Amino acid sequence: MKLKALFLNCTLKKSPKTSNTEAFIEEAEKVFKDLDVSTEIVRVVDHDVKFGVTSDEENGDEWPKILKKVKAADILILATPIWRGDRGAVAKMVAERFDGIMEEGSEENGQFPTYNKVAGVMVDGNEDGAKKAISSMVFDLSEHGFTVPVNGFCYYVGEAGPGPSYIEAEGNKHEFTNNMMLLMAHNLVHLAKTLKENPYPTDVKKLEEKAKEMSK
Repeated sequence: MKLKALFLNCTLKKSPKTSNTEAFIEEAEKVFKDLDVSTEIVRVVDHDVKFGVTSDEENGDEWPKILKKVKAADILILATPIWRGDRGAVAKMVAERFDGIMEEGSEENGQFPTYNKVAGVMVDGNEDGAKKAISSMVFDLSEHGFTVPVNGFCYYVGEAGPGPSYIEAEGNKHEFTNNMMLLMAHNLVHLAKTLKENPYPTDVKKLEEKAKEMSK
């Protein structure tokens, strides 16, 4: 069963600037390739993504191109640096743009196009805030229809305050971080295979009607 994983790098730095988050992603890519999963990285800030909460804000908005890649993937991993103790602005914007898919329920059963896709989170920085960023991102992904497996995240955090980040600090040799990365990748792949073989039977439309009846 061939799977594809898409990484959205939510760094604040445009290419070709060095991104610690990208270096972190590249380590995870190696694990996925060992599991026979093809990978692709999209650096969001390299594209003209507009602010908004729909799937297409028009006027040259390039989010639809990225969303097309998301829909074609089996696994999505959002990766962000920490900014002032939380996820960066780009990761927040991506969450806002995913709101658009909640209007794209299928004609058959109303499921979002993200149903039966799995998602994980990667966070890096040199100060505290990884767990806060992860909790916000995991909640958003779940609400947007993705399934997050157990241990579906990993992070690297150096010493608090100014200091070396992932590349300079050789975060790729950090045992705790690498163990989380392995858990994340293996569980994402397992769950993606499981959902391909046993997709959600949830009939969103029927449940919405039932909710209306219960609320009368």
